[in-house]
Amino acid sequence: MTDIASGRGGGRLAPVSSAADDPGLARVFDVFRNAGRDVPVLYRTLGNSPAMLDAWTNLAWPLRHDAKTDRGLRELVVMRVAQLTDAPFEWLAHWEMAVKHGVSTEQLTALADWAPSGLFSEEQRDVLAMTDELTRELQVSDATWERLTARFDPGEIVELLLTASFYSCVSRVLRALGLAEDVDQADPRLVALRASG
Repeated sequence: MTDIASGRGGGRLAPVSSAADDPGLARVFDVFRNAGRDVPVLYRTLGNSPAMLDAWTNLAWPLRHDAKTDRGLRELVVMRVAQLTDAPFEWLAHWEMAVKHGVSTEQLTALADWAPSGLFSEEQRDVLAMTDELTRELQVSDATWERLTARFDPGEIVELLLTASFYSCVSRVLRALGLAEDVDQADPRLVALRASG
């Protein structure tokens, strides 16, 4: 099995070492090293350009930790983007985060067919509609926008749009770097990722 965090399966660029002492990498790498964890392979690969890794985490980490919208709602967005862009690395990396923040395994299993499912709240359905439209069509319909503005304040809408957009970027970067398939293909959670819907 490939370790998602360390990514021992490879990619197109050699990741820098977790022990790298480049001062440009320290702010990011030390978060993991000080916690006794390996630096994720994506971050080590992006670490080939320390300034770009810094810029990446300056968006990714606030989206994850500083947004005021419900974290479970944002993780549901991440999981749907991973599904729509067929990003198994992203799907597996965020599965436990989604569950930890209130997304049920039943919801993740039904995510491909969320529209007719009774497992999702109206709030979740509005956000999933936005995620689907933005990821598939690169825009949000007026009808979906009206539902979002009735439910969320402007700052929350920015958070949700950035989450869907940023994780679409993550999927594309993972694919370009050859990390998209750097996972255990026998992992049973991948069945839900590739369900048709």
